[in-house]
Amino acid sequence: MKNTQRPNQRARATQALPAADLSADERTPLVGFQYARSQFEQLADLALAQAKKLGAADAAVDVSEGAGLSVSVRKGELENVERNRDKALSVTVYLGQKRGNASSSDFSPAAICQTVQAAYDIARFTAEDPVAGLPDAADVADDYPDLDLFHPWVIDAEQALRIALECESAAFATSKKISNSEGAGISAQQSHFFSAHMRGGERARPGIFSGGYASSRHSLSVAPIAGKGDQMQRDYWHSSQRAPQNLASPQAVGRYAAQRALARLGGRKIATTECPVLFESPLAAGLLGAYVQATSGGALYRKTTFLHDSLGQRVLSEHLDIDEDPHIRSGKGSAPFDDEGVRTVPRKVLASGQVQGYFLSSYSARKLGLRTSGNAGGSHNLRLSSRLTDPADDLCAMLKKLGRGLFVTELMGQGVNYVTGDYSRGASGYWVENGVIVYPVHEITIAGNLKDMFLGIEAVGADEYNYGAKTVGSILINRMKLAGS
Repeated sequence: MKNTQRPNQRARATQALPAADLSADERTPLVGFQYARSQFEQLADLALAQAKKLGAADAAVDVSEGAGLSVSVRKGELENVERNRDKALSVTVYLGQKRGNASSSDFSPAAICQTVQAAYDIARFTAEDPVAGLPDAADVADDYPDLDLFHPWVIDAEQALRIALECESAAFATSKKISNSEGAGISAQQSHFFSAHMRGGERARPGIFSGGYASSRHSLSVAPIAGKGDQMQRDYWHSSQRAPQNLASPQAVGRYAAQRALARLGGRKIATTECPVLFESPLAAGLLGAYVQATSGGALYRKTTFLHDSLGQRVLSEHLDIDEDPHIRSGKGSAPFDDEGVRTVPRKVLASGQVQGYFLSSYSARKLGLRTSGNAGGSHNLRLSSRLTDPADDLCAMLKKLGRGLFVTELMGQGVNYVTGDYSRGASGYWVENGVIVYPVHEITIAGNLKDMFLGIEAVGADEYNYGAKTVGSILINRMKLAGS
């Protein structure tokens, strides 16, 4: 695989392409919301007032709205134009330590009252749960920073179509060997919400949460196919950002996806063996995701993870650290508070390979006798780093560290058992000799155990890649089993 720099900046569009016959509605730009923040607050007030009227002292309400536009093309023609506009109101009622929840997409006063009644009735007939309840007052975000998460894209279907066509056209123009395409697509999404709690029948005082914000997420992707017949190979690339101006250019995304597909031509099978394995950085983010899942509250208190009771234990190589920073401005994993209204704070998740903290909600923390980590809803801007990484440790340097072994660029299947840590995935990538790629490989399976894999991480590259809420460079694992021909 040619060590081509990944596209990471947006460039100016340079090619005018013909547009499809779009309806007037499809030509309407995606912009704004139907409901204002003040209207959400009024709806929340109504729901909580109704809960109090029914006799509930504690309750929570979430009101949200989302809107988006998605356009896909294939082989130079429009395939789909989809618009979404969704809204929801969710109410949770606590009767002592009994909990009931109900939701509705109807914002009329009558529907809201019916939704609160439904949540109340569910709570009445639900068994008591000793750890159920609102987050502790000491953990609630009474105030929170503006993290610059909302960058709406004023775009209509015709504009999105042109960008998607440019992206796919750039892939085809890269080489005559690009013979087909699974298509290219544009997605522009925006949402906002408001949440409010009632504790002891009271509202709007310290320790009782109330707040919300707007956010956006936009993406561009393409999946070209190289070769013909039995020799066809497919690959993919995308760019995803909160702000549309930060997306990579459609030409760069198309060319890079095509180069990845071309590099896979002439793939071979290899004999079953054991060897070091280098995970490309986008796949390395999946290993970080496996660590998060294995140290998350639900798995921990149910003891369905191989890393239960691991707090303070060394579970990764001692040169590794994991940091969480929820407050990166415009970060894809940023949040001023979690899904329960608990404040988020930067923290050290793992230091020198030792577990410093879990990923907990208020409920799972209480089940474990711990304090919430502000991770109801997931992790926030994680970064896995190695104290051994040199700034010059790009992909070429990491291949040299690999020496002889497998460089993995695609994984298939969901073969991870979090109870035992057993790991087995279909894979494809490149065979490396003397630190140099010699040929692509496919139809293989890589296997190991996550316990051994985590402790066997020998190096992390400086070729960092941000995949959603996770940032990590390529990861070199000392030894795994490869099942081939």
